[in-house]
Amino acid sequence: MKVILKEDIPELGNCGDTITVKTGYARNYLMPRNLAIPATKGNLRAVDILKQQSDLRDKKNRREAEKIRDSLEKLNLTAELVTGEEDKVFGSVTTHNIAELIEKEGVSIDRRLIRLDEPVKSLGLFTIKVKLAKDVEAAIKLQVIKKES
Repeated sequence: MKVILKEDIPELGNCGDTITVKTGYARNYLMPRNLAIPATKGNLRAVDILKQQSDLRDKKNRREAEKIRDSLEKLNLTAELVTGEEDKVFGSVTTHNIAELIEKEGVSIDRRLIRLDEPVKSLGLFTIKVKLAKDVEAAIKLQVIKKES
């Protein structure tokens, strides 16, 4: 049975793809969960229109993300951490702290877009990744320095 996917499904396809699956799988799993619709002529035309609208929206979002990326990559952020003997750091720099530093520079982004494998717990220069869109990623320079008492 041919169906049109309404959502991205791993190992099957992406939203809007027309795929062939067994009839039972389509009727008993995909359609009741609103993951797919039958591939009729009317549905195919409707999906084409939705894809065109989605492509336009994606292009607009990508352009906006690229503008934000350009402004972010110009930034050089500095975070101050309290240190003890032998420059042992107390605390860490998290995505929340980085988002606040970026906001002080005049660019507003959601902290969930900042990609840190783990919080920064040492002094030095770090490159922080910010995923702005599907294919758009910015790299920000973060300098962590010793806080003067």
